[in-house]
Amino acid sequence: MAAVAPRVFVSHLTGVAVFDPNGDQVGRVRDLVVILRVGRKPPRLLGLVVELSTRRRIFLPMTRVTGIESGQVITTGVLNVRRFEQRPTERLVIGELLDRRVTLVETREEVTVLDVSVQQLPARRDWEIDRVFVRKGRGGAFRRSKAETLTVEWSAVTGFSLEEHGQGAESLLATFEQLRPADLANVLHHLSPKRRSEVANALDDDRLADVLEELPEDDQIEIIGKLKEERAADVLEAMDPDDAADLLAELPQDEQERLLALMQPDEAADVRRLLAYEEKTAGGLMTTEPIVLRPDATVADALARVRNPDLSPALAAQVYVCRPPDETPTGKYLGTVHFQRLLRDPPYTLVSAILDDALQPLDPEAALPEVAGFFATYDMVAAPVVDESGSLLGAVTVDDVLDHMLPEDWRETEFHLHEDEDESRGVGGEMGEGGEMGEGGDEVEGVGHGS
Repeated sequence: MAAVAPRVFVSHLTGVAVFDPNGDQVGRVRDLVVILRVGRKPPRLLGLVVELSTRRRIFLPMTRVTGIESGQVITTGVLNVRRFEQRPTERLVIGELLDRRVTLVETREEVTVLDVSVQQLPARRDWEIDRVFVRKGRGGAFRRSKAETLTVEWSAVTGFSLEEHGQGAESLLATFEQLRPADLANVLHHLSPKRRSEVANALDDDRLADVLEELPEDDQIEIIGKLKEERAADVLEAMDPDDAADLLAELPQDEQERLLALMQPDEAADVRRLLAYEEKTAGGLMTTEPIVLRPDATVADALARVRNPDLSPALAAQVYVCRPPDETPTGKYLGTVHFQRLLRDPPYTLVSAILDDALQPLDPEAALPEVAGFFATYDMVAAPVVDESGSLLGAVTVDDVLDHMLPEDWRETEFHLHEDEDESRGVGGEMGEGGEMGEGGDEVEGVGHGS
């Protein structure tokens, strides 16, 4: 008797590692590509969207998949590295099918799609969606225990082919809950504008702020423009002041002023100060929220501030000692204490006793090349910005320097693998076992994804 092919729910495939036959990881699954069929025939699974280590998304046909088991996907070892582009007839399972409102054929009751399962057809290499996991009634995906859920055959529901307005995003967010902000931003960037707006609306303010900071400028403007102004102001408050200032600088002056007026006065004041500087200067690059301590603070006080999980690693690398007040712009800047020095001295030591005051701080008008040279010369990950009167205005971190030195579209292009590099190897060339480029360049199994 033939063994029954295993059933896999797509929520269990998200983020799963993809390996070649030698056991080398080539990427991670980010979505599944299906094509809807007429009548009630289950959709055919064409392949997987795989994100390589370079963050490039490629298409992996199911004919190249030799196994899906134990939390991993095994391939034949040959990958087409042409960038994935969705065709009009295709649907992304995680990005477009989850959270849809569909109808049970038998009872005409509306239900919400929480998950779908795929199964390999017997004696064939084809895969298709066979079951749909749905929840009756309305409400967030996290309230499943309060509503009836059931798994039905694909043919038992209808409504997937209809354009849906106001589609939820709870199941999609649950699927990507563990992603870092940069990775979730990459997911949003590849969604349709409609779906991107729905996901943005479903994120809480802090999470959306973190994701916005990692998105390309056009996506930032699109998302913030579709939010209600009150919520847009809340999200801007949750962003780092320098990132909020960069985003507001791209908006029309009247819209910029409306949003600033809706922000908390102290938050808006920080952003206004940053907007006063040219973008590619130390003043335009800095954040106004570094760790500031008084001279009588101890090493223990400094380490307690450094432990704040909301701080970026660069900002947590050092503390700045100033006379009161404790927030920027402060009284006289006295010097910096580096994190390594904090680890070497007893907890009761005063920070004023272990200052590094020999390093000259940055002037707020210092241009980007000068700032970059400072970081390279002194191997710094953050640097203080001090005005003519000696007051600490903020700190520039290395990530902001890199952000402004890279090409403007660096978030949208995988700069580890440029297009001209593709052409020199043959666009559409395939990645062989061990990650090397193979001969050829043919379209994969007639699917032909790519640019």
